[in-house]
Amino acid sequence: MNYEERRGKIRISKASGTAGSHSKGFRVALPPAWVRQMGLTDQNREIVLHFDGECITIRRAGSKKYEDFLIDARAKKHNVLILYFYNERTLCTKICADQTARSIAIENLLNDPLSTAFGVNEDPDWGDFERFLESRCVPRQRDGLGRYLEQLGLEQYDPLEIVRKTEGRMAEDHFWIKVVEG
Repeated sequence: MNYEERRGKIRISKASGTAGSHSKGFRVALPPAWVRQMGLTDQNREIVLHFDGECITIRRAGSKKYEDFLIDARAKKHNVLILYFYNERTLCTKICADQTARSIAIENLLNDPLSTAFGVNEDPDWGDFERFLESRCVPRQRDGLGRYLEQLGLEQYDPLEIVRKTEGRMAEDHFWIKVVEG
């Protein structure tokens, strides 16, 4: 995870609407690169604010299905992986893979199916997940595959392990995958 810190100022203005005459409104401008990296768009801009008495944290609101799936898998103490599918610096899809139950939930952060991990498929299954991982690897039939796997430090063709080592990067596009233990 990248860490960057910037200084800024809060804009204070007179509150409008039904607010009292002495009420004020407070706004903060966020760097566009950060907002894009969070996967926020004109169509998907809902956020969650958290205040702990000292710090305010801003995160993008997740889909209820994705969040419930993740909470349930963790509560069952299942082996969970979180995968973030990016196009350059833009987060396109969040994938929660429950390896114990062999099921997944996704949250697409863009409306463009050409930029999401599973295209128009909003409810992929484990087989779709395995095919997705393999699509981000060299083909099984590649000439010299054994040497390639050896260079990666792998003894066998395992799409998830290949993606862990290569971030699923392919020469023909700018997509990549960040794998996080859940």
